[in-house]
Amino acid sequence: MELNELTGLYGVMKFDDDTMRDRIPKSTYKAFHQAIDTGEELSRECATVIANAMKIWAIENNATHFTHWFLPMTGFPAEKHDSFIEPDGCKALLEFSGKTLRKGEPDASSFPSGGLRATFEARGYTAWDISSPAFVKDGTLYIPTLFMSYKGEALDKKTPLLRSAGVLSKAVKRLAPALGLEGVKGATASVGAEQEYFLVLDEHFQARMDLKLTGRTLFGAMAPKGQELEDHYFGSLKRKVAAFMTDLDNELWRYGIPSKTKHNEVAPAQHEVACVYAKVNVTTDNNHLTMQLMEDIAKKHGLRCLLHEKPFAGVNGSGKHNNWSVITNTGVNLFNPGKNPSTNLPFIATVACTVRAVDKYADLLRMSIASAGNDHRLGANEAPPAIISMFLGEDLEKLFNEIIEGKNISESHEVRFATGVSYIPTFSKDTTDRNRTSPFAFTGNKFEFRAVGSSQSIAGPNTILNSILADSINEMAKLVEKGFDINEVIRKFLTDHQRIIFSGDGYSKEWEEEAARRGLANNKDTVSSLKCILDPKNIELLDEQGVYTKVELESRYEILLENYSKIIRVEGLTALKMAKTQLYPAAVDYLGSLSSTILAATQAGVPADFVLADAKALADKLAKMKELMVTLETNIEKADSSDSDMFDQAVAWRDEVHGTAEALRTVTDEIEQAVDASYWPIPTYVDLLFGV
Repeated sequence: MELNELTGLYGVMKFDDDTMRDRIPKSTYKAFHQAIDTGEELSRECATVIANAMKIWAIENNATHFTHWFLPMTGFPAEKHDSFIEPDGCKALLEFSGKTLRKGEPDASSFPSGGLRATFEARGYTAWDISSPAFVKDGTLYIPTLFMSYKGEALDKKTPLLRSAGVLSKAVKRLAPALGLEGVKGATASVGAEQEYFLVLDEHFQARMDLKLTGRTLFGAMAPKGQELEDHYFGSLKRKVAAFMTDLDNELWRYGIPSKTKHNEVAPAQHEVACVYAKVNVTTDNNHLTMQLMEDIAKKHGLRCLLHEKPFAGVNGSGKHNNWSVITNTGVNLFNPGKNPSTNLPFIATVACTVRAVDKYADLLRMSIASAGNDHRLGANEAPPAIISMFLGEDLEKLFNEIIEGKNISESHEVRFATGVSYIPTFSKDTTDRNRTSPFAFTGNKFEFRAVGSSQSIAGPNTILNSILADSINEMAKLVEKGFDINEVIRKFLTDHQRIIFSGDGYSKEWEEEAARRGLANNKDTVSSLKCILDPKNIELLDEQGVYTKVELESRYEILLENYSKIIRVEGLTALKMAKTQLYPAAVDYLGSLSSTILAATQAGVPADFVLADAKALADKLAKMKELMVTLETNIEKADSSDSDMFDQAVAWRDEVHGTAEALRTVTDEIEQAVDASYWPIPTYVDLLFGV
């Protein structure tokens, strides 16, 4: 590929700002940007001009249909395709009006609503997100949109995200004068997402009922080799994987998705793609499209892309590291420490606000990354613990301790990094190391929220991040407006909330004990972490900001609990079916083979005590497996027929069904290791992790 081909490829399938500017009148383009910058409503006339230009561009790129692309509470993008063709007698016209661009009406009755609407209330509206570019994919023009009920409640994940972005922008504008920042009219949350995933052969995927139905292996003994040699991380790419990654990069670039980095991750068959920063709603859309493209492209290479947080037990799971910063309209990154952080007031103040925000609303942050899949990952050796804390690094922690103690602040100096090899040039050293055990770590000019799950939409976590930071910035602005010195406010924020700062090993038992002494919550599973949604302080925060109404929060609580219960139900039923129809019969067949061998040996006068011992051990395990299968089936039936409230139902699915399924897995995995490989009916971890 030549240089001009590579650069010319970028964004060709996206109706981006440059494309729009070239295809609409200057006055319309100016009005469009004024609407984005000021929050004013875009006029119908401007929308009509843009719609016509968008239609022509889409048809030039072989589109025949359009769709309003939205993100309902399922967490997966939804789309309904309509043709551009409108019949006109014996002819057909190509129509796409400004009204059609601005508004759609998908049937809303079958999406999760958490009681916001009755089943018979089918009308819902999609509304064009003018700040996120449309794109053409597979012959269809995709228009990013919001999704709301007939009565105006948010039925999606993007509407609250955009609301939170507006709240944060206004808060930064309010505090900017006290920070000495001139010309600030607002700010944007800027996000880059790192996406981890696994690749397995399609033939092995097809032979695993659990992967097809749940996205993870419900059974599977660990392979003799895992990740203990640490040889896969950043290792050379296998040819099939490299071909997949090349095609993925090319497709991402065609859609204007800034894919920057690709590499092998820690676990066998695990990989990562990382994209650079964009506005939070654009990155959210880009990440959803990235996941769709990954799954589609993998199939073309005879592979399957697994996005589950923990598809394999015993090796690392997958996260989606959410790199978050806040940029003013004048281009100032409020999380950039600069050459001398000690004199950078905007930086110190914003980080102090972040410390307050994370401490005061740690429960909301933990809730925002809760899912049945992430429950398997958080606290394991590749992911941060469920205890929310902040890592700032040695230099920043020292600086903030000096502020808290009222000492003279030490001036920071750039440190050069030397290798000890004379002819290798030195280079500037970052102000902080990294801490991969921290859920929320400062990494140079941004915060990395490491706890986000790999299959999860980043809309939810970023909605909470934007909202809680806006709350703290507004609180700082309010105190300054009352006459308090901003440096004293910074000191108060840091003093009152320093318990959330932790730079040590988040995996250690000692930290769990220390966190308890500090009063930090440790909600280890989804069910316990969701209760905070109904906490009055959290409802007050989000309702007053206009990010979520009280009713919308109550609906999310119901939807998330119900989703958890349904996922555990599907996993339980799948585990039961696999055990009953595949694994138990296979092990019984092998036991029969052993029994025949023992009988034949005995009749021939050959000692067979050692085989008899194997058969007895296997029979004991099969008896335990059978007992757990019966218990699992009983517990599923009991949970299905429960008339208790939604929270208690979720507890039952967690404790009685999920717990029993895990116990069934343990004994079944032991049986797998005792059974002749030719009898085992499904691909093993050796096949799955080392088959590509």
